[in-house]
Amino acid sequence: MSKDFNQLSPRAKQTYLDNLRHSTAHVLAEAVLKLFPQAKLTIGPPIEDGFYYDFDVKKSFTPKDLKIIEKEMRKIINKNTEFIEHEVTRTEAKLSVKNNSYKLEILDSISDNEKITLCSHSDGNFEDLCRGGHIKKTGEIKAFKLMSSAGAYWRGNEKRPMLQRIYGTAWESKESLEKYINKREEAIKRDHRKLGKDLELFFFDELAPASPYFLPNGTIILNQLYKYLRELYKKYEYKEVVTPQIFDTELWKISGHYSNYSENMYFIQQDEKEHGVKPMNCPGAALLYKSKSHSYRDLPLRLADFGRLHRYERSGVTHGLTRVRTFTQDDAHIFCTTDQIAPEIKSFLEMLSESYKTFQFNKLRFTLSTRPEKKVGNEKIWDNAETILKNVLDEFSSEYSIEDGEGAFYGPKIDVFVPDAIGREWQLGTVQLDFSLPERFNLEYTAQDGSRVNCVVIHRAMLGSMERFLGVLIEHLAGAFPLWLTPLQTIIIPIADRHINYCKSINLKLKDSGIRSEVDESNDRMNAKIRNAQIKKIPYMIIIGDNEIKKESISVRTRSKNDSNINSITNLIEKLNEEINLRSI
Repeated sequence: MSKDFNQLSPRAKQTYLDNLRHSTAHVLAEAVLKLFPQAKLTIGPPIEDGFYYDFDVKKSFTPKDLKIIEKEMRKIINKNTEFIEHEVTRTEAKLSVKNNSYKLEILDSISDNEKITLCSHSDGNFEDLCRGGHIKKTGEIKAFKLMSSAGAYWRGNEKRPMLQRIYGTAWESKESLEKYINKREEAIKRDHRKLGKDLELFFFDELAPASPYFLPNGTIILNQLYKYLRELYKKYEYKEVVTPQIFDTELWKISGHYSNYSENMYFIQQDEKEHGVKPMNCPGAALLYKSKSHSYRDLPLRLADFGRLHRYERSGVTHGLTRVRTFTQDDAHIFCTTDQIAPEIKSFLEMLSESYKTFQFNKLRFTLSTRPEKKVGNEKIWDNAETILKNVLDEFSSEYSIEDGEGAFYGPKIDVFVPDAIGREWQLGTVQLDFSLPERFNLEYTAQDGSRVNCVVIHRAMLGSMERFLGVLIEHLAGAFPLWLTPLQTIIIPIADRHINYCKSINLKLKDSGIRSEVDESNDRMNAKIRNAQIKKIPYMIIIGDNEIKKESISVRTRSKNDSNINSITNLIEKLNEEINLRSI
């Protein structure tokens, strides 16, 4: 398959991998039933880079169990039997899974107008309730591996039974599998949760679930990111605003969040009325726009809001900084006329590209998501909006794909994806057109002919959630931040206690120049201090001994273990400030 696979389009490749992984999950389920006959099957979908299957079993699976299950799976695969999907009636399906309460619950959730299918393989000896999407035969499964097992609540609900989930991965070739495993090992080394603890950037406490505490080091990095974004906002003529955290529920009813998003929101009772903590900034931005009358001369109006948002995420899906319950977005809303949509989106994409280059995210991939089945606005409005976004992308980038039907209900959107240092792709930036918000909130302006016309709202974010971006950046850089972001930029290391006073005088000069610097006055030996500085990924180490005091000089080492030829504190300060101002990585 490897040769043919390489000829497929990106979408066709992903479809094949999804089917391959789904099929491998079926083989896993059969193997588990053979080895653990009392196990009950639940669900086994393909996921990014792999698949999983949840089982109701009496004991947790061990690493030894996974090896035995893998061996049994290979026996099933070697039989090279066909995957056969066949449609059945609801009655037939219930009869097939009558002893499995989980499958019966799944059946009850399938609507009457959806078809119900069973999939069999192993010459009909194994059958599973399944939506479909498989490869032709088990023998096509050439490269797979069971990765781990963990507890998982049924339906992700902590009030439901605890199941045992087995994670696996499957690829079209052994080479791709080996590449994935190597990348995964590198990803473990770069895990932002581990590095965040080692570098003393942030921590979590169970009394504030999925809500990070940022320590001084992490706060320095966040503040430097905000500073950089504010410089870009000044350059691209944004105005920064601050909006409230809590609003009367009436606002969320007007915006549509109450009927469509309330399960992800936090509500409180205040003054005998219900209020909601904001999960998004847009309704507040709409009220801010409405606070005064506008004419066409005021537009475009670009309002940036680093508002803190709160969204309820189930404990099973939260993950370090990349999936939290409270976060800040580099959010902005642009209120403009229809004629201003194209230049505004082009300007935003230019700003976005400028910012990504700063972080060495150089290879961008764009997607254009078009009208979904459920939407607001007439077809003419959508035709115009999609044409505008497509024309902007045609001019801006030759590499983008169209995701039919994946737009928001209120308008089409462009999403931006970037690969990190080890090739993993992250979706960061987004720009979305919105025709619903102006209609819901009556966001008008006075046109040149004196008529009152609804404006268009452009939602946009470059880095997205600042917490999530920091998590991505930590892993992208393996914690080795550029000088401008590093919490501690230089560490001064005395060889002996008699050198400490000279170190302090050097430290004072660095701090007066705006450099974040400290003296290591610990009792450790010099080599241990150097190793500690390297572990903390401090960019520059200044070593001071008798020779440096005698010559009134310094010796400099970088965290890459290379000695620097700089021996003057004046020259070092010049170099550091130049590196900081350039924001080089």
